Amino acid sequence: MAQVKTISVVIADDHEIIRSAIDSLLINLSSESSHQYQVVAVAENGLGALAAAKAQKPDLLFLDISMPLASGAEIIHDIRRWSPDSRIIVFTGISAPGLLATIVESGVEGLFSKGSPVDQMREKLPLILQGGRYVAPDFLELIEQGQQAVALTDRERQVLNMIVAGKTNKEIAEALFISPKTVDKHRTSLMNKLEVHSVAQLLARALKDGLIDVNGV
Repeated sequence: MAQVKTISVVIADDHEIIRSAIDSLLINLSSESSHQYQVVAVAENGLGALAAAKAQKPDLLFLDISMPLASGAEIIHDIRRWSPDSRIIVFTGISAPGLLATIVESGVEGLFSKGSPVDQMREKLPLILQGGRYVAPDFLELIEQGQQAVALTDRERQVLNMIVAGKTNKEIAEALFISPKTVDKHRTSLMNKLEVHSVAQLLARALKDGLIDVNGV
């Protein structure tokens, strides 16, 4: 008889129905494989996810990156700090190519859509537990489309996100340790690259192209 290996799991999502669905899936998988999945903690927001990762250091963490209190790709970095050996699977309903690319670049082991077929998880979870990585095909397509869109520099992305957050040129300059004149040059460059003529148009185009994290807006 194959030896049963217990996999500790944390589920972090602000929707109870999603947490319940993942828990049910893991119960079913436990009866079908040599792995016994044990949910050691659940979290309803980003800070709860961080606390659970720090306290439990789970083998596997199912994570929604659009949660109250702490969200976005930065939460992945913080979890890695407290629980570097946890394998992170992101479930998300977002479709912004820029944010999806950032999630992939953060080094998560799995990226699934909340609309992904259950069989996709059944098939790919063993791969992830064995050290592999998996990104849902529809997300790969979105990321590829985004990469073909307008290319912005890292500084332009910083300025863009601050403009969207309502910061003035002076506030942006102070935050980035550059001059207001330089901020204005970046703003002009953004307008030209994205072919817009107002901040409202800039916001709409940036959201459409997935150039900003909507959780930070």
